[in-house]
Amino acid sequence: MTQTQSAVSFTGAVRTFGAVRAVDGIDLDIASGETVALLGRNGAGKSTAIGLLLGLLAPDTGSVELFGAEPERAVRAGRVGAMLQDARPVPRVTVGELVGFVVSLYPSPMPVARALELAGIADLAGRRVDRLSGGQIQRVRFAVALAGDPALLVLDEPTAALDVAARHAFWDSMRTYARRGHTVLFSTHYLEEADAYADRIVVVDQGRIVADGTGEELRRAAGGNLVTVDPAGRDPQGLALLPGVRSVEVRGGRARLRTDDSDATVVALAELGAIRDLEVARASLDDAFLALTSGDARTPRDREAV
Repeated sequence: MTQTQSAVSFTGAVRTFGAVRAVDGIDLDIASGETVALLGRNGAGKSTAIGLLLGLLAPDTGSVELFGAEPERAVRAGRVGAMLQDARPVPRVTVGELVGFVVSLYPSPMPVARALELAGIADLAGRRVDRLSGGQIQRVRFAVALAGDPALLVLDEPTAALDVAARHAFWDSMRTYARRGHTVLFSTHYLEEADAYADRIVVVDQGRIVADGTGEELRRAAGGNLVTVDPAGRDPQGLALLPGVRSVEVRGGRARLRTDDSDATVVALAELGAIRDLEVARASLDDAFLALTSGDARTPRDREAV
């Protein structure tokens, strides 16, 4: 059986800035054709990891490969397209001229009209880039990233500055592109986007991968459900010993129990006579993200190894 080549491969990658280990021994494989979301708090190491992936930075130790080769080779060959946050609009050129120029740099590019159409800016082709709104400029960046018809598309906060309608249009375009067998890696602060559009979600914290799985796997890793109850004078932290409970948090006088087994937790609460104002809810991805980046949960792989 032929093994699918990895589009992205980090092996023990480390990158430091002075005393700060921005990327701290990351191991990550992304198969060709996957759509992967990269999540993390500000300063977690996402931008540094993307810099390593694109060859903008070199790892101090370990390695990063794209399609089995150094990132620079894949970028030069036009196999990688990137949409970065810090790109600035070029003055005195139109959208069509800019995308056309970038297309001319690649060996097997996407037609200009197709790139503009996918980015939703065909009607802006004659407009000057430096006179566009922030949301329109963001879509121009997307068209530029598509220009080389890359096998791997890297998107850093792609829907920043977009309104709700434009965000939906963007993801429709991205899914159309991904369905053609392309690999997509995107970072976002919109957790619902990661849940809705990624095959996998990779969570980075303090330079390390703390979770890697589907949205549902991440919820389970963080404690799949929340049981909220009025502790009625009991020490809320004592409820941490109940079956299934992973962690206890008190908000507004109510105890929030993150649990792997809400049924067992509720039965135990009933036996204690502690079911006053009881609520059971499925943990959201926001809940899972907060738990995973505060050290309260293990990754799906960690839990399998226990």
